[in-house]
Amino acid sequence: MPALDAFDSFLFSLSRAFCSPFAVFVQIQGCLICLILAFGWACAAYVRNRQIKQMKDSMRHGNSFSFLCCDVNELEHSNQVNLPRVSVVMPLKGFGEHNLHNWRSQDEVEAKVLVAGLSTTCSQKIHNQLVGVDKMHKDTKYVLFLDDDVRLHPGSIGALTAEMEKNPDIFIQTGYPLDLPSGSLGSYCIYEYHMPCSMGFATGGKTFFLWGGCMMMHADDFRLDRYGVVSGLRDGGYSDDMTLAAIAGAHKRLITSPPVAVFPHPLASDLTFPRYWNYLRKQTFVLESYTTKVNWIMNRALFTTHCYLSWGFVAPYFMSMIHITAALRIYIKGYSLEETALTSGGLLLVCCLATCTAIELLSMWNLTRIEVQLCNMLSPEAPKLSLASYNWTLVFIAMVVDNFLYPVSAMRSHFSQSINWSGIRYHLRNGKIYKIERSKDKGPVFTDLGGKNLYGKKGAPPKASFLSSLARSMSQWHQPKKYDV
Repeated sequence: MPALDAFDSFLFSLSRAFCSPFAVFVQIQGCLICLILAFGWACAAYVRNRQIKQMKDSMRHGNSFSFLCCDVNELEHSNQVNLPRVSVVMPLKGFGEHNLHNWRSQDEVEAKVLVAGLSTTCSQKIHNQLVGVDKMHKDTKYVLFLDDDVRLHPGSIGALTAEMEKNPDIFIQTGYPLDLPSGSLGSYCIYEYHMPCSMGFATGGKTFFLWGGCMMMHADDFRLDRYGVVSGLRDGGYSDDMTLAAIAGAHKRLITSPPVAVFPHPLASDLTFPRYWNYLRKQTFVLESYTTKVNWIMNRALFTTHCYLSWGFVAPYFMSMIHITAALRIYIKGYSLEETALTSGGLLLVCCLATCTAIELLSMWNLTRIEVQLCNMLSPEAPKLSLASYNWTLVFIAMVVDNFLYPVSAMRSHFSQSINWSGIRYHLRNGKIYKIERSKDKGPVFTDLGGKNLYGKKGAPPKASFLSSLARSMSQWHQPKKYDV
């Protein structure tokens, strides 16, 4: 046999090095990470599926409005007239089809459009939220903060309010999005990034997680600035959910996430990879903001753990590529095992990783399938969601890409202490915003993830104002509540 060429010699040496005890530990660790994720998604699927069974049981007992409430007696007029007022605060970046969809399924909505002005001491989103709270109705008992690209179900606000009424100790109720990838790699990276977090929101009750896209709270907490919720957000706050989660933890307040609080989130069809990167930068940047020393320690721990697990997940796939490439070179060149000194240990590790990855993807697929089914049941009037549009090859690629880039983004956020979001550059000092720079010539044109067909653009309904469109859209499904927006 001819002597090994330089490339093959290097490749086989690398493959042998990846069979060392430490390298084997790294690869086994990667397998364990896959299995832990699979187990977490299986538990989340169990909770969501239990809600589906409860709704089906209610339908079998004659409750055709189980998508609104599993107990049909709660829909009686005598119960509805006593329900509390809920104010919905939804900061808008333009007005799109998803905004309109939210209110097509709600009843008795009083809409009010406010111009919040520019923020000076906190992020623009937090500033908009606080202005909305300040102008809410005097009889408001609960306030719901909602992102403008979240798609509500007909019974969403009613379900959240009912839980708040049953348990006054609840500080915040939250939910989580079910991302619907548009086909681009960037959209699949967003979907993959959100999926591990979905475990913390599928508890069916108490949770430590909080998502700023859907948060229901007591209005008096803001009127009276209880626990410093207003001052904590206003004075240097960057992330609404991270700040409120820190306040809840410091004061031992209860955060819950009902199983029906999962919302379809169609991702933009033009969600390019740079837009995904900008979003990832924002997600890692929030870990640089904090309110207390304890909060800083927790963020550092989350920062370190996430970075370690991300690259601990990616490294075995790189090693597996080396093992597979080495095996192919042996087969193509006809090298003997004695000549390469390559054992079968590398391919055995590859097989273990492939098996664990298949289990992980199957568990992710099952949770997504169940959440799609739950969303279809909760919104029977909406176009049916389908799992057929998901490309699982791209899901796997997105898993590797996202976990590789997360530590890169986290390190950049840590050393820069600034970020450009929606054309606004925020600077942090001691965990709080201390400087805001605005420029019309800098920053990405699009920073949100959901697609929007803005009125006034091509193809939009002509001469239709926000309020008139909103009023015309109140239709068939009747939410048993009184709301103002």
